Amino acid sequence: MHFIVLVYVLRFLTYHCIERLKVSFLDSFAFIIHAMNAQDIKDHKKILRFLPNRSVEYLASHISPFVLSHVTGIRSRATGKEIKGWFVGLPMTSRVLIEYPFPFVSKQIHKCGLLAEKLGAQIIGLGAFTSVAGDGGITPKKGLNIAVTTGNSYTVATALEATMIAAQKMSIDFANEEYAIVGATGSIGRACALILAREKKKVRIIGRDHEKVQNVQQEVEQFSSHPVKKFTDIEQGIKGCRMILTVTSAIETIIQSHWIERGAVVCDVSRPRNVAKEIMQSRKDILVIEGGIVDVPGEPVFGMNFGYPPGKAYACMSETMILTLEGRFEDFTLGKEVQVERVKEISTLALKHGFKVSGIRSFDKELTDDEIERIKKSI
Repeated sequence: MHFIVLVYVLRFLTYHCIERLKVSFLDSFAFIIHAMNAQDIKDHKKILRFLPNRSVEYLASHISPFVLSHVTGIRSRATGKEIKGWFVGLPMTSRVLIEYPFPFVSKQIHKCGLLAEKLGAQIIGLGAFTSVAGDGGITPKKGLNIAVTTGNSYTVATALEATMIAAQKMSIDFANEEYAIVGATGSIGRACALILAREKKKVRIIGRDHEKVQNVQQEVEQFSSHPVKKFTDIEQGIKGCRMILTVTSAIETIIQSHWIERGAVVCDVSRPRNVAKEIMQSRKDILVIEGGIVDVPGEPVFGMNFGYPPGKAYACMSETMILTLEGRFEDFTLGKEVQVERVKEISTLALKHGFKVSGIRSFDKELTDDEIERIKKSI
């Protein structure tokens, strides 16, 4: 009797040891998450709530990166391969990442990579403004033994796909509409403009810097069968357009309600958002959607709440996961220019492993067809 019990105990222990070994040998990734603003830090550290925002940002920016959570349960639908990962916290706000001296910012991002290496990650993704700051990850990558990607290639792919889906639901003939791209001189905006031009769409280039706007306009015109208009004024740039993508690095809302055409679809990829939530309350005749939100295959456990239901993640996060599932530990998207070929490649890999655009989402909420019909009736 005791022998039989011992056999079952040994089987139990052996099984769990094997399962633990399996987990320890899984391919793995890391992804950087940072605070959007000082209030995010205050919400996390109540002791700082009485300090001025600038003081909170300064103090937090000198704290070393740390592990926010352990990620498990991501599994490819094509191969059954499972991976693990970590979200790495960088206590710097969007403003700090843009306005502080880049050598300091780059050093802090580099520390995230070093932490990821210690954890055993084979690739690290640069979240939000960590991919915008400086040279798009090239400098922070130096000295790291793991791959780095910004996630911008898959962000471009999902933003365009979500916009097309929304246009179809709004009964917009998107093949003949003019697309206004706010932030077209940035890496994501430029890639969106190039892809749309190659697909024979009409494109407007909108940015703050006249010279950069002109350079992107000339580049896009090489692939466009239509004249490419350029603007440095957002209101004039989006005037009359019913297809708008906004992908800027602004740290506050920049698009006013009365600038937007009736019946327009606005895809806001930026974080922090370029479009204020209040617009949806005052304008019942437009559809503002979130670009770059996807369903992750398997039964993912992210270990933290970043504002979406279980199983949903940002496209930039997902690019890192897709590359890990594929075993592609390389600097897939790095620097300030997103290659159109990379966008197509990551889209194919995403489809293969089971990632897909997460419906039509607007300000953290998935919209039903009935809700979209109500918008159409208000036009």
